[in-house]
Amino acid sequence: MKIHLVDGTYELFRNHFGAPPKQAPDGRQVGATLGLVRSLLMLLNTPGVTHVACAFDHVIESFRNDLFAGYKTSASIDPDLLAQFPLAEEAVSDLGVVVWPMVESEADDALATAVKCFKNHKTVEQIVICSPDKDLAQLVSGQQIVCWDRRRDIIMNEAGVLEKFGVRPQSIPDWLALVGDAADGYPGIPGWGAKSTAAVLSRFEHLESIPNDGGTWGLKTISAGRAASLADSLAQRRDEALLYRQLATLRNDVPLREKLSDLKWQGAHDHLIKFCRELGDERIPARISRWR
Repeated sequence: MKIHLVDGTYELFRNHFGAPPKQAPDGRQVGATLGLVRSLLMLLNTPGVTHVACAFDHVIESFRNDLFAGYKTSASIDPDLLAQFPLAEEAVSDLGVVVWPMVESEADDALATAVKCFKNHKTVEQIVICSPDKDLAQLVSGQQIVCWDRRRDIIMNEAGVLEKFGVRPQSIPDWLALVGDAADGYPGIPGWGAKSTAAVLSRFEHLESIPNDGGTWGLKTISAGRAASLADSLAQRRDEALLYRQLATLRNDVPLREKLSDLKWQGAHDHLIKFCRELGDERIPARISRWR
């Protein structure tokens, strides 16, 4: 079997900016939530999709905000979108899909924990992480654990990670630490771009292994002067780089209660009919192929 793990936060953002805006009869903006439900229905109606779970950032802030003051917060999020997070969780739960709402940790941490919990199960052929989020590339392993960008229908296996980032999955947190991640709010190390970072990490793999003396790197794609500049920048900010890597590294110890059998989709709950009516879309229930 395949397990499909959905990044609900990404899906909600995608539908907020990509789906038509819609108001519920009571005036609330609900377009992102309804778009998310329609998107998940497409997934659930796909042949071979049987076991599904969806993780959300129940609150945007997490333990990472305690580690770094500049880490992403809810302050810059459109209030109309932010207000739909609890709605989206309710809708997905009514759809009959397991929901993991994260408070102390993030949705990505729940997905990482699920990968750890289920990847060695004898009946699991493949785990498909439904998100293009580059943080999640660190979870990819061969063909067994892959990331799927559903919007562009691109599946990224381990060879795909190497092609896209220039490093293997285990080096993705180090790559993000050096390059930075504007979406998450940490800047990376000055001078370290995607290509130079890939060149260095493709040889040394992790931050600790990068020599302080750039003259010893021996990389044909980086000049001696450029290596010296990069090494100097990293030497001055190595502690920062290690902190950024900590921010980028996904936790896999989130307490998830569900067993593999709990992820099997059994159909939607009747409450979804009332929920969709309250949100002003009574067409969605007609598209559901299975009810509990």
